[in-house]
Amino acid sequence: MMSKIGTESNPLRVAVFGSGPTGFYTTDSLFKNGEMVVEVDLFDRLPVPYGLVRFGVAPDHPKIKSVTNLYERIADNPRFRFFGNVEFGKDLLLSDLQRHYHQVVLATGAQTDRRLNIPGIDLQNSHAATEFVAWYNGHPDYRECQFDLSQTQAAVIGIGNVAVDVARILCRTVDELRETDIADYALDALSESKIEEVWLVGRRGPAQAAFTNPELREMGKLADADLVILPEEARLDDLSQETLDRTQDRAVVKKVEMIQEFAAQPLSAKSRKLYIRFLVSPVELYGDGDGSVTGMRLVHNELYATEAGTLRPRATEKFEHLDVGLVFRSIGYRGVPLPDVPFNDNWGVIYNQKGRVVDPDTQEPITGLYTAGWIKRGPTGVIGTNKPDAAETVDCMFEDLAAGKTFSPPEPQSEAVLRLIAQRQPSYVTFEDWHRIDQMELEKGAAQGRPRVKFTSVQEILNALGK
Repeated sequence: MMSKIGTESNPLRVAVFGSGPTGFYTTDSLFKNGEMVVEVDLFDRLPVPYGLVRFGVAPDHPKIKSVTNLYERIADNPRFRFFGNVEFGKDLLLSDLQRHYHQVVLATGAQTDRRLNIPGIDLQNSHAATEFVAWYNGHPDYRECQFDLSQTQAAVIGIGNVAVDVARILCRTVDELRETDIADYALDALSESKIEEVWLVGRRGPAQAAFTNPELREMGKLADADLVILPEEARLDDLSQETLDRTQDRAVVKKVEMIQEFAAQPLSAKSRKLYIRFLVSPVELYGDGDGSVTGMRLVHNELYATEAGTLRPRATEKFEHLDVGLVFRSIGYRGVPLPDVPFNDNWGVIYNQKGRVVDPDTQEPITGLYTAGWIKRGPTGVIGTNKPDAAETVDCMFEDLAAGKTFSPPEPQSEAVLRLIAQRQPSYVTFEDWHRIDQMELEKGAAQGRPRVKFTSVQEILNALGK
């Protein structure tokens, strides 16, 4: 008879798919249970770990990337294994995992963008901001993307942190970018950029702007780009002022003060202008005979209070036109469905309750199957927000284990799944392999006076590893 799950002779075997922050925080929470012997196999579709820390965090924000030092420590656990270049639903099916693991966690993030339904949105030179971010960060799926940087004016729809990242990268000088780990091909393309004006377009007011105060401060300190805010748009409307007076939210008070200070500043002789526009929404993109963007029609908004007390924008009768030849849409990330996993298409997340994947028809949890991170709750919060999110899922996993609700794998031995992976995807990448890639990237960077030079294709990585 098999001994109890979670013992030395019968460890709790867990497969986690997605090696971004959530995958590592889930692994960490599993290992922190002192009463259980747990073995975690962490999988990623790409050959390298860290997800959006590697492919989403802006290259000029190296401090944020230092969180990977923690993930390295988690990976030091002898009961941890990494399998890169292994895709859920293709190399390994859910039915395969049920043969080898007691529990499976899906932490695959949100890999595409939310759609903006306005006329002209699919014109040439209108792009998802997520594609541009992945491109300049060297994501293998996006390295072949083309962006027309011969345009002089660009607009970014949205004023969250991703939108700000895109605008800032477009406004950085080549010398500033050369000090980062931006992809080589992106550095070359941006060094030829003709962009002179970038417009960040936000549908609500200064008090509701989604960017953080450090990001705003950074926009005001670009080496060769002036930050321009219209004084009339920096002023708060009555409803926003009332809300701020009532809540006294210090971060928002500071943000509004900074916005108004920037609005009052005279322009310098910098060669680029970065405009932040408030209370305007794009309603149409215009194109030329070739189907390329030539302009954007904006409607001016006013704020109103909902029954719940939140402030929402609504359109007025006032419109304006912006001449822009390049547009990036940054209104949020969105999850992608996984084979054989219930998916809520309206929300772009896996159907779940507190991380337990549920059957949408019965609302009953599906034994052994869990989710965490953005694919669980939607694309909200910062990197650290995924830590309590992962812990909530892991609490449910241990509760279910105590109640005997797990898969009953006929082959739970770690060598059994290793044989299957080697058969299905012989070019899998281990964490030791990743260390070799990491070292090569750092050495290439040092030779060029840069923090690192990334490999940007799967084949390049496999060739470097001799696989």
